[in-house]
This record gives sequence, C-alpha cells and structure tokens, in this order.
Amino acid sequence: MAMKVEHEIHSRRKGRNMGVGLLLLGLIGIVFGLTVVKVLGLTDIRQLEKFDHVARPQLELGALEAAERRAADVAAERATAATATQEGASE
Repeated sequence: MAMKVEHEIHSRRKGRNMGVGLLLLGLIGIVFGLTVVKVLGLTDIRQLEKFDHVARPQLELGALEAAERRAADVAAERATAATATQEGASE
C-alpha cells in the first residue's frame, strides 16, 4: 500500500482555508471601498478631521481668536487678584 502524500483531511482544510481567505479579502475590500467613498464624498478635508469627537479650536472659525481673548481675560483677572493680594499684605 503506497503512502499518500496528501491525506483527505488536508484537502478539506485547504478548502476551508480558501473560504476563510476569500471572506477576509471580501471584508478588506468592503472597508477599503467605504473609505474611498467617504474620502471622495468630502468637499473639504477639514470635514474628515473634524469628526473625531474632540473639540479642536484650530478647525473652527473664530474659535482660536475667542480662546486667545479668554486667555487674555484670565491673565488680567489673575494680575488684578495678585495686585489686590499684594496691596492687602502691605497694609
């Protein structure tokens, strides 16, 4: 009786592995296709960067100026409070 190089279980496993491989390739193709459609559907690249659930002032119009004004106001309040504290301590 001659020994078979390839047992019947090998052919079954090969068929199953091919099926799983095709499913994975299909999934990769779907994800790639959806990504391409999403990117090509954008009119402005900032739309893609904006949707990350985090506030990014550099992407909002006028937000950077508002943040700078707020920082200046806070600095002025701290300077006023420090001056009042120094005047109260010198008395």
